[in-house]
Amino acid sequence: MSKQECEIAWFSALCDDDYEFLGVPDAALKSSWEHCRNIVMRAEEGGFDNILLPSGYELGLDTTAFAAAVATQVRRIKLLWATRIGEDWPPQLARRIATLDRILGPNAAGTAGRLNVNIISSDMPGEKLASGPRYRRATEVMKIVRTLLNGEHLDHQGEFYQLELDPARISTISGKCPAFYFGGLSDEARECAAEGCDVYLMWPDVMGNVRSIIADMKERAARHGRTLRFGYRAHVIVRETEDEAREYAARLLSKLDDATGQAIREKSLDAKNYGVQRQAELRAAASDDGFVEDNLWTGIGRARSGCGAAIVGTPDQVLAKLRAYQAEGIEAFILSGYPHAQEADLFARHVLPHIEHGPLAI
Repeated sequence: MSKQECEIAWFSALCDDDYEFLGVPDAALKSSWEHCRNIVMRAEEGGFDNILLPSGYELGLDTTAFAAAVATQVRRIKLLWATRIGEDWPPQLARRIATLDRILGPNAAGTAGRLNVNIISSDMPGEKLASGPRYRRATEVMKIVRTLLNGEHLDHQGEFYQLELDPARISTISGKCPAFYFGGLSDEARECAAEGCDVYLMWPDVMGNVRSIIADMKERAARHGRTLRFGYRAHVIVRETEDEAREYAARLLSKLDDATGQAIREKSLDAKNYGVQRQAELRAAASDDGFVEDNLWTGIGRARSGCGAAIVGTPDQVLAKLRAYQAEGIEAFILSGYPHAQEADLFARHVLPHIEHGPLAI
């Protein structure tokens, strides 16, 4: 990739996370095969490089079944398929990844597939596992899956898994393990990422913290003899004028009450993790209008667990913000907006043509 190129991804709302007004359920925007497929197809038509298919339990659709189905519908876009560690026995997870990679098909050059994997190390439904063991388990799984998908004999004697076996017959198109995208802010999560993932994802934060997190993660990865790429997950509101963008942000929250917002935040299995708490700190530090720094608005987090801030402004302002993140080392962006299909169209028209972008090469 050229120095100024980055990967631009969108988000398909598989976990009942699509609204016209935050906190107000809308039957037309509930997660369904038809609605979420439509978001994916709009993102492909708009020119996005990748699309995140998130994973939940109480909320929305099963990510694996959806990914397999939508893989037959798209022709160019990559899928960033989220999987929660613990859902699959690791050798079966490797086989599942290879199968999805084959269904999705090759990249434009025919040299590799178009599947990437978002590794999530959160509690499973009905399970409560301390942070340290959860992330150590995720590290083991990434090592096991990477070994098998790289076509190597596995001899793994770990804390959670003791396995010796050869890879299954089916392999990915490239014969290599797809990239692992992974996020987490706690010390345990950072160590897991440094040892096991390829792309370290951050949720919104002020620029100084983005800079310090990247520096810390580079040092941690180097101690394991590894290097990382960096991604940034954020919402976006782009309009012709800054006033229009801010007015739309205010409109999103215009029907939300605090109790409803809190209930939405607490539905997620990840509602108490360190990253979510950091999003709450950003909201608390923001000005009365919800902005914590230029063009970074924290209001989204009043009705959402996880990624809780949006880049808000004109096309030029949004572009400048993305380029500022690029200057700090961000090479992949995962963006979204409410409603997701509408905002994908607006970003694709007003920002995407003005930024050099393409699939991230790992």
